[in-house]
Amino acid sequence: VGVSPTVDQLRRDYDAICITIGAEAPRDLPAPGRVLKGIELAMTFLVQQNKREMGATIEPAEAIDARDKHVVIIGGGDTGSDCAGTCVRQGARSVRQFELLPQPPAERSETTPWPLWPMQLRTSHAHEEGCERDWSVSTVAFSGSAGHVGALDAVRVVPETRDGRTTFAPVPGSEFRIDADLVLLAMGFTGPRCDSLLTQLGVELTQNGLVRTDEMHRTSIPGVFAAGDARRGASLIVWAIREGRDAAAGIDAYLRAGTSAGDSLTAINSRVAVI
Repeated sequence: VGVSPTVDQLRRDYDAICITIGAEAPRDLPAPGRVLKGIELAMTFLVQQNKREMGATIEPAEAIDARDKHVVIIGGGDTGSDCAGTCVRQGARSVRQFELLPQPPAERSETTPWPLWPMQLRTSHAHEEGCERDWSVSTVAFSGSAGHVGALDAVRVVPETRDGRTTFAPVPGSEFRIDADLVLLAMGFTGPRCDSLLTQLGVELTQNGLVRTDEMHRTSIPGVFAAGDARRGASLIVWAIREGRDAAAGIDAYLRAGTSAGDSLTAINSRVAVI
């Protein structure tokens, strides 16, 4: 979308457009050695495995396989957990998951009382299958041979908050190196991919790179709406459901406002493109 069909075709053929493209732009790690082979984005790895499960054939040159490898997953969230379980099932020699933040408490932290989302240690089935987790770790560099990653250099860190902003300071003497034949980057997402679709539509973005909307989910371009992660950032499926309903109401109001008197069916018969 944005290439075939083009945005001009969409605007011509549809009365309204709703952008629901998610927030798939991954957060990368610009550390020395990042260009080595064997350092992959988590979603690339997971999507490829899903295709295998559906019977697709992956070209050998593009295949990412954890079998018999020492795997390091950078990022302690759900995506990293999914990577851990997949690597174990593929037959990895070892699987370690690094998190920049300190280890959460076993019980709900007093800093996150109800109704806030509780900060506490969570263990998924993937972790129980054989993943080793480590906290307060920052990756410094990658190294290897013949153009392929073979080791990861890291350091222990402690959080420091100044002027309301948290940074992570290295602990002197805590540097270490581990084997890493496959590194998966699962550090979250920065927002929607700003590809040809958003560029051609010309919608205004927020400072964080999200699609800016009003309370009716209207973007800066008349007839173009947005919902879900594309406008609020990476979040939960329940928010996607809620936002889909709210955006539908906003689109319905927009279409009805554009109808002539006595033509109440125009909104119902309109064509809406949900991307």
